[in-house]
Amino acid sequence: MAAPVALIQGASRGLGLAFCKHILKNKPPAAVIATCRNPDGAAALRDLAGDHPGRLTVLQLDVNREDDIRGAAARIKESFSRLDLIVNSSAMLHPTGKGETSLRDVTAQGIISTLTTNTVGPLVMAKYFAPLLQKGGGGFGQQATEKAKQHSGIIVNITAKVGSIGDNALGGWYSYRMSKAALNMATRNLSIELGRSRPKVVCVSLHPGTVNTDLSRPYHRNVPQNKLFSTELSVNCLMSIIDTLNMEKTGKAYSWDGTELPW
Repeated sequence: MAAPVALIQGASRGLGLAFCKHILKNKPPAAVIATCRNPDGAAALRDLAGDHPGRLTVLQLDVNREDDIRGAAARIKESFSRLDLIVNSSAMLHPTGKGETSLRDVTAQGIISTLTTNTVGPLVMAKYFAPLLQKGGGGFGQQATEKAKQHSGIIVNITAKVGSIGDNALGGWYSYRMSKAALNMATRNLSIELGRSRPKVVCVSLHPGTVNTDLSRPYHRNVPQNKLFSTELSVNCLMSIIDTLNMEKTGKAYSWDGTELPW
């Protein structure tokens, strides 16, 4: 079987960079394609590519630009012909860097910008890359013995617990909550359509916990120390979930510890 191929979207820093490092370290045969808006400015990603020549490919892709996504899909089809895993990890809290605490903070442009990055981007990624996932060899996840439960590829959308409608008891953060709730709906829709395809693709939303990244750093003051994860710890947990995925688990949202999140 050919070595599996993983695409990490939003790989220049944070969770995306940690996913690249984890796969390169723990799945030696795997090839990783890392995308980001500005590869020239992604020093850590360039260094990682230098440490893994021939295994890490860096591509320019702005998830807000459909032409970028379409072009990247064409290049990957030409170079790799297939994919086994996509992780959509890029996200924004709000264009200002702060979540809205009340209605008076809400602006139409703020909501549109957040939804474009957090929701529309991953859905358009699925549009162009699902055909490559359908040609994958199922190199990630758990292959069931029954043929009907086998999958060729996996789509992982990084969600957030605050996007759960059932878990929302505090309000606020309108743009971010809405974008992640909508992303969960996109994941569910994708799981239904791509669960009917031949071969099938697993689609899940994963919540990484509260991670020490630029996005969450302004809000660390109220997070207990044992609940603030490094990117490495979070990705270790998420990859443990990915390694157990099969068609029985598609269309759901899971927290970092493997528990199912309410929509």
